[in-house]
Amino acid sequence: MGLLETEQKQSKMVGVGLEGLPTTLINEIIVKLDTETLCSVACVSRALRFAVSEALPLSSSLDLSVFSPDAQTLNHLVSRCKGLKILTLDCLRLDDSSITIFLGPHIQELNLLRCSLLSYQLLRSIGESLPNLRLLTLELSYWDLPEVFNRNLVQMLTGCSYLESLCLKIRGAEFDATFFRSIEHFLPKTVKILKLQPVLEQDVIRFIRELRVNRNILETAEFGIPFSPASPGFKLQSLYLVLDIISDELVSSITNSLPFLIELHLEDRPSKEPSPFHDLTNSGLQSLRFCRHLTDISLIRSRHNLPVYFKRINDMGMFLLSEGCRLLESVRLGGFCRVSDAGFASILHSCWHLKKFEVRNALLLSDLAFHDLTGAPCSLVEVKLSSCNLITSETVHKMASSRRLEVLDLFGCKSIADSSLSSITCLNKLTTLNLGGADVTDRGLSVLSQGYSPISHLCLRGCKRVTDKGVSLLFHGCGVISKTLTALDLGHMPGISDKSILTIAAVGTGITELCIRYCFYVTDSSVEALATKRRLQDGRKPLRKLDLFHCTGLSIKSLESLKRPFFQALKWIGLGRTCLSGKGNEICNERPWLTLCLDGCEMGCHDGWHFHRPETRDH
Repeated sequence: MGLLETEQKQSKMVGVGLEGLPTTLINEIIVKLDTETLCSVACVSRALRFAVSEALPLSSSLDLSVFSPDAQTLNHLVSRCKGLKILTLDCLRLDDSSITIFLGPHIQELNLLRCSLLSYQLLRSIGESLPNLRLLTLELSYWDLPEVFNRNLVQMLTGCSYLESLCLKIRGAEFDATFFRSIEHFLPKTVKILKLQPVLEQDVIRFIRELRVNRNILETAEFGIPFSPASPGFKLQSLYLVLDIISDELVSSITNSLPFLIELHLEDRPSKEPSPFHDLTNSGLQSLRFCRHLTDISLIRSRHNLPVYFKRINDMGMFLLSEGCRLLESVRLGGFCRVSDAGFASILHSCWHLKKFEVRNALLLSDLAFHDLTGAPCSLVEVKLSSCNLITSETVHKMASSRRLEVLDLFGCKSIADSSLSSITCLNKLTTLNLGGADVTDRGLSVLSQGYSPISHLCLRGCKRVTDKGVSLLFHGCGVISKTLTALDLGHMPGISDKSILTIAAVGTGITELCIRYCFYVTDSSVEALATKRRLQDGRKPLRKLDLFHCTGLSIKSLESLKRPFFQALKWIGLGRTCLSGKGNEICNERPWLTLCLDGCEMGCHDGWHFHRPETRDH
């Protein structure tokens, strides 16, 4: 009871101090804050609440994607924004009626994410109410027939004739991907960015051929002769597709019909082994040379349904790609099991402007691909080498020459050891480091703690040789990581116990996201420590996301720590497969802004929300 009284006393003292500040100073601060922070500071004092109420009507943009508002909260916020043009929402708790009342001609950009409760009828409402819409993003859940979706989609596209960017994702519909059939007949010709998921290859081929750019227009442009913007055909610049199969026919159709493409992202999720006669081959990669403006390419064969690869592509395919698309700045490749170091190295050495390089599940990729990285003309900013088992610490040593590197993802590279961490500490612009599944130990974390890399996001998931001692060394070193770290993943680590969490609660002042899923030795003491020591004092930042999925050491006693006034800034918590799973309603009744996930989603429910059971959707 003494702890609760202390919390209340501190809150009153903060409020009294703010009341004394000049109004002009408060207003100057308020206009620089994002929506989430505005919602938080409005609860601190009357002065700030009044300042926020004055600032909201002047805002043209509202982003509520960092938490899942209910209908009442949304109405309270959006109704105050009179000049709103851009609206972004996490719709996990919202139904159609919560959204349609705010739709009108003033909205030019609409982003509705994680729409687990919205019906396809919303598409029709958007078409009827938003004639000036320029950008639309919709993440819907699969819960009705594709024919119903198609009818409403036609109504929407007919009404939104000025669309420039359209992103439509239907989650959970991989085995019934007929949602976008005949979209080509109604798609506004103003669209420059198109993202569809899921879609069938044959539907895409038919659709793309309808969008064919007149070749005479293209050749005229190549010779410097101006052409009319009103010429027939689409001018798509970015195309993102998740489909059943990527084939030569598909890629050739895209490159022949859309030569002005700047970005091309293709991901397939085969449900069976692709036929040797109906797959992507070296010829398909060669056809990409017709897209002379291409700067961003992504070709991913996902293992979402079963472990499959691009078996008809070898080094020659990569040679053709790197020679034909020298302007590439970003390359993402997944599932190229027969491409060796020579093929991948050709991209690094031929694409002079390359900044982002990602490779997944490449069975033959080894350190040799990066042997002469210092001689490569590109200046890498982001490198991701996921589940490439032949990659060792030697590659990391070569990466030390990339002084501009900001993101290094080595998840699943099991041969990365402690010796690589001394090279990582030399990267003074590195902000994201993923060592998931690596063979690092406490000694390696000690080295990392001494460095000057301003790492804000660190993943150690599955690093089985890291113990409580390593976490303590990480936060007590003389380097900068203990001050810059904001997100930490310690999931699936048997060596982690309450000692690590107590260390984080005591000295991890900047941690706002913490994942400790499948840490069986974490108990109620950890939750209590995070609840009582994570306060806005001494520069500490409060926890916003906490993943406790399958932490079987927790008992019902932790329930009290999850109630108010503790964890005041918490927006998301994962409690699936713990003894607290059945207490969801009790927690949410006190914390209406808290998203409680019981289904094992990764942090924030960015993927998996569409599988939430009906009884847990309002969480």
